[in-house]
Amino acid sequence: MGPLKGLKIIEMAGIGPGPFCGMVLADLGAEIIRIDRASAIGTGSKKEPSNRGKKSIAVDLKAKEGVEVVLKLVETADAIFEGFRPGVMERLGIGPEVCLARNDRIVFGRMTGWGQEGPLANAAGHDINYISLSGALAAIGRPGSPPVPPLNLIGDFGGGGMLLALGLVAALLESKESKQGQVVDAAMTDGSALLMTMIYSMQSSGMWKTTMGSNLLDGGSHFYDTYECKDGKFISIGSIEPQFYALLCQIAELDEKVFSKQMSRDLWPEQKEEIKKIFLKKTRDEWCELMEGTDVCFAPVLDMSEAPQHPHNKERKTFIDLEGVTQPAPAPRFSRTEPEVVSSPSIVGEHTNEVLSSIGLSEEDISTLKTSGAVA
Repeated sequence: MGPLKGLKIIEMAGIGPGPFCGMVLADLGAEIIRIDRASAIGTGSKKEPSNRGKKSIAVDLKAKEGVEVVLKLVETADAIFEGFRPGVMERLGIGPEVCLARNDRIVFGRMTGWGQEGPLANAAGHDINYISLSGALAAIGRPGSPPVPPLNLIGDFGGGGMLLALGLVAALLESKESKQGQVVDAAMTDGSALLMTMIYSMQSSGMWKTTMGSNLLDGGSHFYDTYECKDGKFISIGSIEPQFYALLCQIAELDEKVFSKQMSRDLWPEQKEEIKKIFLKKTRDEWCELMEGTDVCFAPVLDMSEAPQHPHNKERKTFIDLEGVTQPAPAPRFSRTEPEVVSSPSIVGEHTNEVLSSIGLSEEDISTLKTSGAVA
């Protein structure tokens, strides 16, 4: 009963941020119909969280009958989205112009790394390349070391999948008023640049240096970083505000002579070395006993096997188990239209008959399409 209940959205099957976008929309209540390749019929896994809550129809997009099936779905859908290189959907015969001709209210979402146009639009790339171009990667790392890839969270999932989901919902809201569809161009370079808004703002005001590890939020300060403990595990400290920093100094028993001047950048290297020694004196659990739940702005650094077991995450049900796989639960929370996972991840072609019947095709029509190989 999520807030997007009643919306029908077509997902052109892909990898990574595309399926993630579809999962977020499905968690929020939208009916997601995934167009898979007919040649992949029967493949897939019930243990793939990004495909939860979706229906799968297997279609041969090289067959004109297969293309027609997708266009018939477009006629009754609210949105369609894809993550191919620019021009691929047009070559298949399912580009924005064709889809809008079939349904003038359809929202057509497009997600690429570089965007639909520009000098790099048709080049291959991955998250690490997109966040390199936006300035994000150069800001992440330790002094004297190369920039550190922050997994593929910033470009693929934050700047790509999540931004596309937002763009689709925004365009769908607008279409309720205008009664018209439109194209959403979500580029990971644009999205990762957008995520850097505050950092660019800090740089323009003189509060951020381009040298890695010399700033407030990049590990340059002694009060915003991760530290190793006596047992080899780590904790995180984020005591930025003066009152939180004062509490850190109190609980960790920091020497006032060394640590009194919190915002003196030239003292940060010395303060960093001193505080490292202090955190090495106790285990992670011992520091948790002293600081967790206080206003120090503290948390243990948990790995993926530990995080689901933490009491806070357990009480909030931040993680769920589905098909034997521990995975993040739908988010965000709503007071009335609560998101939920409506079904396990689908196998390719699992819902072909159901989806085709829903758009008015008879059993004979479906049989003909299967015999021709247009669907599977």
